[in-house]
Amino acid sequence: MTKRPRTLTAAFVRTVGRPGVYGDGRGGRGLSLRVHRTLDGRITKTWRQRVRIEGRLTSIGLGPYPEVTLAEARRKALDNSRMVRQGRDPRGRGVPTFAEAAERTIRLHRESWKAGSPLPEQWESTFRLHAASLLDKPVDRITSADVLRCLSPIWSSKPAAARKARHRIAAVFRWCIGRNYRADNPVDRAVAALPKTNGNGPRHHRALTHREIAGALRAIRRIGDESPAALCVELIAITAVRPGEARGARWDEIDMAEARWTIPAARMKAGREFVVPLSTGAMDVLERARSLPGRSPYVFPSRSGGPLPTKAPGSVLRRAGVASTPHGFRSSARSWMAESGVPAEVAEACLAHVPRSQVVQAYQRSDLLERRAEVMQEWSEYVTRR
Repeated sequence: MTKRPRTLTAAFVRTVGRPGVYGDGRGGRGLSLRVHRTLDGRITKTWRQRVRIEGRLTSIGLGPYPEVTLAEARRKALDNSRMVRQGRDPRGRGVPTFAEAAERTIRLHRESWKAGSPLPEQWESTFRLHAASLLDKPVDRITSADVLRCLSPIWSSKPAAARKARHRIAAVFRWCIGRNYRADNPVDRAVAALPKTNGNGPRHHRALTHREIAGALRAIRRIGDESPAALCVELIAITAVRPGEARGARWDEIDMAEARWTIPAARMKAGREFVVPLSTGAMDVLERARSLPGRSPYVFPSRSGGPLPTKAPGSVLRRAGVASTPHGFRSSARSWMAESGVPAEVAEACLAHVPRSQVVQAYQRSDLLERRAEVMQEWSEYVTRR
């Protein structure tokens, strides 16, 4: 009987005849030779590789021996491992089509949508009606001109539908950026080429001046509402994160010991993981949230235990008489940073804005975490002063 080596050798692969699975050792990238005896007594040998794709162990066929030699199987295994590290699927599908990317984007968003929400069907309907020409194209081959052809017919005649289509198509490409299928979002240039209209132009959120934020937080506390929604509003104001990022915050994203909150790429507008340095004011809000009754994986749970409804933070502001939207706190923070002399690149990083220039993105590899921590601590002290 052929002795089994620690790693596969050409001689062993050629001579082994005992049915079984023979791995290529600890550094073999999941490569194995599978030896099988058929019903008529013949021995067949095939190559397989086990890799983890999107968190799931998956077996990939690499072909039969001797058509595929040991050296060729190892080369294929190396190529597949590299693709997995880049966030790509090596199973012959490579870059997904827009339809495939849209399906996976919807799947990710389901985690923050209420059970039974009509949003999945509404997103799918948007893509069928207003992005049909994109569906079968690989996402890395879609241009801004392709997106422009989708949006142009409805841009002025159906502004509400156009706004939803723009947002949802852009969300798919943000997912693609996060998965390294492309480096830019073609929706941005497409929209820039369209005429400005009341329905589709920039929509500015109502915002207070930065000098009014401390008073707004005092007003929220005066209504005596230590509810998840009220605490969520305080965290939004102190950290300047987007409302959706705060509403979906989970305890397993927050490291209280290190004062860091890591928001996963799937919940970020730019499709990239973002680390929020937690100031003393933010830590105080989280400590109060931790004492809320009930158990939920969400920091600010709804009555059902899921994430807060979209309108909950705005409702708190209205009851407190605060003339701002939750998103408006970001504008207030950005204005304070500008007046305080915070460098633009640091201020933009505090708000998780991705530089439009690909050149700037290439050279600005630091997330400026330490500098952001200093800025956000100063902002926290400014808005929580009694």
